[in-house]
Amino acid sequence: MATDTAPVKTRPQFRNIHVSQILSYRLPAAGIVSILHRISGALLFLLLPLLLWLFELSLTSEMSFERLRALASHWLIKLILLGALWGLLHHLVAGIRYLVIDLHIGLEKEQARRTAVAVFAISLPLTLLAALKIFGVF
Repeated sequence: MATDTAPVKTRPQFRNIHVSQILSYRLPAAGIVSILHRISGALLFLLLPLLLWLFELSLTSEMSFERLRALASHWLIKLILLGALWGLLHHLVAGIRYLVIDLHIGLEKEQARRTAVAVFAISLPLTLLAALKIFGVF
């Protein structure tokens, strides 16, 4: 009598993951850079009409330029422009990182972590310098 002892396949298990477990998950630096790269790209895209309008105001006439200066002196507009500038700087630096990765440089885990930290180490101080200039500290 022959008995078939077929291997028993293990079925996928349902994991009941709660929101608290999701929030406690620590995303690596490269993942944070990736998400912020997407957010900064979307931010730049959404702010493009405003930036083009401000650019038009600066070029149309002297009167429209003075209107732009008055508008840009408001703290909320300065904050929006600072956010756009952060988006531009972060997107630029992270984009350079991704171009280097496309050349198959820095693919190892430790190198990827270091380049992700370097994105923050470059883009955040540049944004801080721009903030100091925008808000008139120097």
